[in-house]
Amino acid sequence: MAPRMDSGQLAFSLEPERRVFRVSELNAAVQRRFEEEFSGIWVAGEISGCKLAASGHYYFSLKDERSQLRCALFKGSVRFVRFKPVDGLAVIARGKLEVYEARGEYQLIVESMEPQGAGALQLAFEQLKKRLALEGLFDAARKRALPRFPKRIGIVTSPAGAVIRDILHVLERRFPGLHLRLFPAQVQGDGSVEQVCAGLSYFSKSGWADVVILARGGGSLEDLWTFNEEAVARAIAASAVPVISAIGHETDFTIADFVADQRAPTPSAAAEIVICTRESLLDQIAAVRERALRCLQYRLLDCKQRLQDRGTERAEALMHRAITKRAQRVDDLEFELRQMGRECLIASGRRLEDLRRRLQATDLRLKFARDRREMEVLRGRLDKALELAMRRAGRRLEDCELHLRQLSPLSVLSRGYSIVENEAGRVLRSAAEAVDGEELRVRLHEGGLEVKVTRTTL
Repeated sequence: MAPRMDSGQLAFSLEPERRVFRVSELNAAVQRRFEEEFSGIWVAGEISGCKLAASGHYYFSLKDERSQLRCALFKGSVRFVRFKPVDGLAVIARGKLEVYEARGEYQLIVESMEPQGAGALQLAFEQLKKRLALEGLFDAARKRALPRFPKRIGIVTSPAGAVIRDILHVLERRFPGLHLRLFPAQVQGDGSVEQVCAGLSYFSKSGWADVVILARGGGSLEDLWTFNEEAVARAIAASAVPVISAIGHETDFTIADFVADQRAPTPSAAAEIVICTRESLLDQIAAVRERALRCLQYRLLDCKQRLQDRGTERAEALMHRAITKRAQRVDDLEFELRQMGRECLIASGRRLEDLRRRLQATDLRLKFARDRREMEVLRGRLDKALELAMRRAGRRLEDCELHLRQLSPLSVLSRGYSIVENEAGRVLRSAAEAVDGEELRVRLHEGGLEVKVTRTTL
């Protein structure tokens, strides 16, 4: 409560004192409270709306059945998360709450994250395995056969420990004198991925090795994780020489095993796979030598038998040659005889056809048929001529009839005139030619009249 002066009197105000914050000041105050109370917290939820920015930062929301929380996983913390955040994945995220002043929103800044249920490493393993399989890095068609007798073998592994000793021991026992070259590399911990990739790249680019063994001893999934990294998988796929993967024990599987050209259950097994034993090679050489000796002996015996048989074979060959020549002459004569027979048949056919044509030319039936066809043609022409003449005569008759009609007195009658005839049939042209009491015939256009003269007028 603060005093207030009013008209020279001391007064007291019951209104609380106002405290006005700027937006940025309020956000800063909330941020301080968040830093005090919400640092290093764990939040469980399901990832939703996950987006990967070009900067390498992940932005998503964690949600449950009633609410959601915005989250940011910055690029610097991505390396602490073994798996790739995807929508629908249930996780437990560790981080701190911060205010994003630009929008006045609060969000969880994720520092690490692990999946609920399956472990983070196992999830990351399955995600990378699925993605590389879709790219075809595990396809059997792209894997190369190992050289049968490699002269130079490259090894990428740790120079300390039992792995390199086991490999060298097996190779020395199986095939002494091979050229071996070790590229020392860490196989676990920080820098191991880069060193393993450098070893694979060295043997790929130098061209020194005929085959490369990538080896490590057994351990947990985390211990073997170097060989589950994408960079190592792509370095194996890019290698110019075949790669044998020998990671862990027989039950251990890594991404490197799926990409490599050949998987060995153990490093010692890789040494046994890469080269056969000297004894087995010598046994193969001895077997080949034995087969070659037997073939040579058989060839010599065959040549000997052929030389012995050559005397009789010479006579047989001469006789056979003479017989075959005469048989060939018989075949030639047979071909000529068949050709002559075909020519005779063709000539006889031609003569027969000529006689048939000549006989047909003298056949009266054919002549009558030709005359009949000619008569039919002439009759057709005559009918056409008569028809044409009839048409012309008809047209002339029609013209004459029209002319007669025009000249006929009947045509005059059709216009209302009439013809008067006396009993003698003489046409009267004047009333003076008729006498009183005379009977006359009057012809009209249609029909006629018989009249009697009662009086004439002039």
